[in-house]
Amino acid sequence: MRLAAVPVRFVAVNFMIDGVGREVGGAGAENGGGVFGGETVRVDGPVAGGGGGRELQADCSRCAGVCCVAPAFTASADFAIDKPAGRPCPNLGADFRCGIHTELRQRGFPGCTVFDCFGAGQHLTQHTFAGRDWRADPATAQRMFDSFAVLRPLHELLWYLTEAVRLTPPGPLRDELTAALDETGRLTDGTPDDLLALDVDAHRDRANRLLSRAAEQARAGRAGPDRRGAMLIGVDLRRTPLTGANLRGACLIGADLRGVRLGAADLTGADLRGADLRGADLGECLFTHQSQLDAARGDHRTVLPPGLRRPSHWSLTLTPTRPQPRQRRPRPR
Repeated sequence: MRLAAVPVRFVAVNFMIDGVGREVGGAGAENGGGVFGGETVRVDGPVAGGGGGRELQADCSRCAGVCCVAPAFTASADFAIDKPAGRPCPNLGADFRCGIHTELRQRGFPGCTVFDCFGAGQHLTQHTFAGRDWRADPATAQRMFDSFAVLRPLHELLWYLTEAVRLTPPGPLRDELTAALDETGRLTDGTPDDLLALDVDAHRDRANRLLSRAAEQARAGRAGPDRRGAMLIGVDLRRTPLTGANLRGACLIGADLRGVRLGAADLTGADLRGADLRGADLGECLFTHQSQLDAARGDHRTVLPPGLRRPSHWSLTLTPTRPQPRQRRPRPR
């Protein structure tokens, strides 16, 4: 079944796991348009194809700016403009780099700063289309954009499956996860025709069942409440027990999590846009991606999972979660 790709209008969250099906289109990262989120993650072994490494973070320097062209943007808190699918963002330069990269948040494009294609952009450009790009070879543009809409969720799955293998002790479940990781890697190496013929939703559903089992096993003895898929937009959760909670696919946009200890909570695909994480403890959380932190708000007291970095914008002055009461001025006598 061919995936209907480009007409999707992207808003600002990065994840397609657990049936959430929400994405963000973007034009860069917060470190100057190179590799997103710090060091490049590589997967070695069978999944890499020929024994090499597979990158699972975006490297804009080797991509043809696909995420700045293929998706549609909707003018919102995440994007300053409307942009139809297939039209280059007006900020995209001739070198496929963002012309306002260092000012994206200030110019109204925070959605771009939190997007990570999980390495699909450079893989598409350098491997799938062998270095061709949509400007030099316009005839390939639509196929390239359609292929990206399949390749990106596959690369996202690679990241989650890699995490699941790391968390799971040797045994039958780990063997199943490894097999799914290898199969997904092989699919990413397909031709454009292979990618466009793939039922990526069905493949993702099969992998997601394994990921759920891996998370349940990792949380055994530490599991908390099941808030999977919960709509918690703007909710004050400071007094809500969430330690070890299942928050897969939960919508936590603007939620108040200040000082909350999340323990071994499963954050797979949780939407943390604008969530207030000041003083929160995410140190043991499972399946937390850098993009989720980049989309949230936090401070120096926020405890992060190992290997993730504190977003630079967390040092900026934050708007209070709720308006402070106005102080009455004494009336002159």
